[in-house]
Amino acid sequence: MASLDSALAHFVTEYRWAFAAFFLLPASLLYELFFSLRNWVVFQLNTAPGRHASRVKHVQAQVKQWRESGMEVKMCTARPAYQTMSLTKPKYKKTLHNIHINLIDVLEVNTDKMTVRCEPMVTMGQLTATLNPLGLTIPIVPELDDLTVGGLVMGTGVESSSHKHGLFQHICVSYELVLADASVVTCSREEDPDLFYAIPWSYGTLGFLTVAEIKIVPAKKYVKLEYFPYHDLGKMVDAFNRESCSKKADFVEGLMYSKNEGVLMTGNMVSDCEPDKLNVISKWYKPWFYKHVSGFLKTGPAVEYIPLRDYYHRHTRALFWEVENIILFGNNVLFRYLFGWMMPPKVSLLKVTETEALTKLYETQHIVQDMLVPVRAIKDSIEKFHNTVEVYPLWLCPFSLPPDPGMVHPAGDEEEMYVDVGVYGIPRRPFEAVRDTRDLEDFVEKVKGFQMMYAYSYRTKEEYRRMFDHSLYDRVRERNYSTKAFPDVFEKVNRNMRA
Repeated sequence: MASLDSALAHFVTEYRWAFAAFFLLPASLLYELFFSLRNWVVFQLNTAPGRHASRVKHVQAQVKQWRESGMEVKMCTARPAYQTMSLTKPKYKKTLHNIHINLIDVLEVNTDKMTVRCEPMVTMGQLTATLNPLGLTIPIVPELDDLTVGGLVMGTGVESSSHKHGLFQHICVSYELVLADASVVTCSREEDPDLFYAIPWSYGTLGFLTVAEIKIVPAKKYVKLEYFPYHDLGKMVDAFNRESCSKKADFVEGLMYSKNEGVLMTGNMVSDCEPDKLNVISKWYKPWFYKHVSGFLKTGPAVEYIPLRDYYHRHTRALFWEVENIILFGNNVLFRYLFGWMMPPKVSLLKVTETEALTKLYETQHIVQDMLVPVRAIKDSIEKFHNTVEVYPLWLCPFSLPPDPGMVHPAGDEEEMYVDVGVYGIPRRPFEAVRDTRDLEDFVEKVKGFQMMYAYSYRTKEEYRRMFDHSLYDRVRERNYSTKAFPDVFEKVNRNMRA
């Protein structure tokens, strides 16, 4: 039996492309079809609101049972590690008291209040599939289909509309939670603002999220997307800063393909399109989006019209560009026509079939980081990433950061424009994970930025608390007795608690 397990592990590691193409892709497609049908039926029959109360009571009952058992071990959700979008695997799930939370539905679309109420495990793909046919959307739709509302609230989320609307937390109107005493509370800017502002970036250490109420806005059918290629870093940065800070476009995004070559994209929602310029990028046979964009470096500026939902999930099919490291020929035209309709493989299935060798490989020879830096530091940041790891493409996504209370806000008292520099791939320079990640983390702290904490971090607790403002978070934890019920946020995000 051991030899069989060893042989299987060897096959999954050495022939990852074959395993992904011939097993994970069909399994991912079946998984997606089942849950899409299930979610559509539930929403059409409107059964979710009635079930919600009983599901919340089930969470409360588990918390009460934990309290009656002596509260010796702190709590966390029982959501399996493989279901998260992060490549890391939280080890704390094995040592903490697990609370089962089955909250996966859109509860209400309120066109009078212009909000949507969602349970925490609702995904971005599920949400856009629900809202877009109604002519609605949320102001910020983070790209990947499987990102969840709960993860985007308790962690964070950003999109190419964030230069206007901020981070995902800034479009949330209220939260419903089960606290450490098993009570159910609702918080907003008006009702318990301290708890409301402390929730984002808290990683489930203040309570169990059961509902997020999110703003909705009218949606149009297409995005008119303009591509502006640059072959000079200074000119690219100047244009990126100008478009981000002017806030004229609905969407702003940049992709850097080398230190001096990049494409700036600006988009606006429109109702009609020029038929000869329509590009339905979700078609299975279409090139991966980032490959498509790179072509404009040769052909020059261009304009296209992309269906809105296609635009929102433009990076899903290739998981930005990470699928290329799994299926090297995935963007080959023959592969796209034969197998592209099953893309992408589910991250959850990739993780659950990951061997120890692959885990070690990802940690030591692969980097996945999102560093949030003030837009004034974008040129220095690109040069720093180039000199440290030299990973391309780089994703550039601007966002406005208001001076709200909480873990993340500008150094001053005024709203400030930031940019998410997304670094995903295999470094071209000699890479030592601890040394180089710490070097990048130190740089981000120096320019008054923040590191998204879904990825590996090698910060000490003192360094982590320097990067993030814990004053409100600590106060709310003490007030709500969370210190006895939940681990500190650093205990969940530090490297020692992940594998």
